Amino acid sequence: MAPLPPYPRKRLGQHFLIDPNSLRKIINLADLHPDDYVCEIGPGGGALTRLLCQSAKQVLALEVDPRMVNFLKEEFVGCLNLVIQEHDALCYPFDQLPEPAVVVANLPYNISTPIMFRLLEARPKIRRMVLTVQLEVARRLTAKPNTKEYGVLSVMAQRLAEVRFGFLVSRTCFRPVPDVDSGVVRLDIRVPQPCSGQEAEAFALVVRAAFGQRRKTLLNSLRGAGFSLICLEKAQERTGITLTRRAETLSVGEFQHLSEALNDPMLPSAF
Repeated sequence: MAPLPPYPRKRLGQHFLIDPNSLRKIINLADLHPDDYVCEIGPGGGALTRLLCQSAKQVLALEVDPRMVNFLKEEFVGCLNLVIQEHDALCYPFDQLPEPAVVVANLPYNISTPIMFRLLEARPKIRRMVLTVQLEVARRLTAKPNTKEYGVLSVMAQRLAEVRFGFLVSRTCFRPVPDVDSGVVRLDIRVPQPCSGQEAEAFALVVRAAFGQRRKTLLNSLRGAGFSLICLEKAQERTGITLTRRAETLSVGEFQHLSEALNDPMLPSAF
C-alpha cells in the first residue's frame, strides 16, 4: 500500500482533492501540451501533481507545508520533470518564472483572492490558469453585469483574462470535507494586454471606488473617492456613460472607457 500523506492542517486551509474524476477533468480543462511548463500551487498529497507530470514538459510544485514537501520529495523521487519547492504563494515571485506557465492550483479558501491578484500581476509570465476555488469565488470571477455576484473581482479578472466556469466540485470530493462546495475556473490571459502598469493601477482605483458603496450611484461613489465634479461631468460627456447608474450595471468595456476618460491628463484635475 502506498504511504499516505500527512493529515491536512486546518490553519493552512488544506483540503486535498482526492476524487479521480475531478482530477481528470482539471487536466482536460488545463489543455496541456507536451512542451508546457506548469506551476502547481498547493500540490498537497500529489494526486494532481502526478497527472500534471504525465502531461507537461516540466512541473514546478509550490508547497508551503514542510511536511508535505518532504512527503512529495520521497513520493516523486524518480520523477525527473518535477521540481518541488517550499514556498508561500502569497510571497512567491511569479514574475520570475523561467517561462510563461500554465498555473494549476487548488487554492485555500481564505487566501484565494489575494493569490489570484498576485497571479494576475505576473500575467506576462502566465498563459493560462486553472483554479479550484470556493464556489462563491468562482461565481464572482465569472459573473456578468446586473447580478449580485458581479463586483471588483469580476471586472478586474475579466479585463485581463478570458474567464470561464469549468465545473462544480462537491465538497465530498475533498479530504477533509470542507463546509462549502468548490468550482474550477479557467482564465486565459489576454494577449496583447489592454494597458500598461500605470493604467492598470488607475483602472483598479476607479473600479474599487465605483463598487465601494454599491447602493450609491457612480457619481456619488466616485466623488466620495476624490474625483472632482467637473472631471466626472467631462468623463460622462466623453463616454456617454450616465453616472446616475450603479457600478454593477457597467460592463468591463464601459469601466475601461470610464477609467480612460477620468485619467486623461487633458481633463481637469481629478482631485
